[in-house]
Amino acid sequence: MSDILGYIAMATGIVAAILVSANIGRRITGWAFVVFTVSSILWVAVGGLEGEPPLVIQNVVLTGVNVFGIYRWLIRKAPA
Repeated sequence: MSDILGYIAMATGIVAAILVSANIGRRITGWAFVVFTVSSILWVAVGGLEGEPPLVIQNVVLTGVNVFGIYRWLIRKAPA
């Protein structure tokens, strides 16, 4: 099960990174952070299943960073 979750986490992380780096627009970047959040949550699950505390800690922090990205790009109004 952790192998499948790991591959999904990897794929969502790659897609999100491509979307953020493409800088297509505010909404797309915001949704990329949603995808990044899914990826980091999946990595927390994989780390927990595999007994990898460093992976869990890193991705708990990245989940917080991604939630901030969601707020910044999808929720907060664009600066004038």
